[in-house]
Amino acid sequence: MTQPATEQLQIFLDVATASVMAAGAVLKERWGKFNNIQEKGRPGDLVTEADKLAEAEVLKVLKRHLPEHQILAEESGALGNTDSEYLWAIDPLDGTTNYAHGLPLAATSVGLMINGVPAVGAVYNPFSDELFQAATGLGATCNRRPIKVSATQALSKSLLITGFAYDRRETKDNNYAEFCHLTHLTQGVRRLGCASMDLAGVACGRLDGYWERGIQPWDMAAGIVILREAGGKVTAYDGSPLDIASGRILATNGLIHGELSKALGETPALKEWQ
Repeated sequence: MTQPATEQLQIFLDVATASVMAAGAVLKERWGKFNNIQEKGRPGDLVTEADKLAEAEVLKVLKRHLPEHQILAEESGALGNTDSEYLWAIDPLDGTTNYAHGLPLAATSVGLMINGVPAVGAVYNPFSDELFQAATGLGATCNRRPIKVSATQALSKSLLITGFAYDRRETKDNNYAEFCHLTHLTQGVRRLGCASMDLAGVACGRLDGYWERGIQPWDMAAGIVILREAGGKVTAYDGSPLDIASGRILATNGLIHGELSKALGETPALKEWQ
């Protein structure tokens, strides 16, 4: 299948935007009304009523405009036409733990993958009222203004961001060693608990690089498009092409990509930091 025309991608982006804005309104309306917070199997992997209500709004918009497409939603799973080349990856509330604790750092992320390749993305943080949008060939924006990645050229001068997966208590492959190692090599490493906003932060130049393991396609599909269209680079840890199903991502301004990839590959075992 050939890449859709610019006009078609713009339509898809408009639909994605409408869906995240609708979900964002739900997240703001439900803010502080946490009557039913549950864990989804692992300690710390939370779901609230707001997750489900926000997802319902996204699904309503997509089904109304693009009923022939397939969907992969965090709370509802696989839906729609499984034969379609178009797959929408939806995280209705990215940053549920923040949200459930009353920390206003969360977003709705809606990305469209075409034949497995992220092509359209919208991320909306209703608390900062920031809307990030992009589609292949159309550039990236924050609140309709063009954005681009930072000009930081050295890892030693960079500010990075990362996260820790819900299975971090169960596996030694938990990102702790990488966090310690890169904290020593950079001007700092942050952890905000919202992958889509992490990617958006790199895209708009607030951060220089991001890596994480144990994340899902709905966490990163939209952010990948936004970052690439802002001039950034996205790969696997070792610099090879990204496999979005792998749960691992390395995303940077492009200028520090090689250095960061190398540092990840050379991270000492955690025992050396004890």
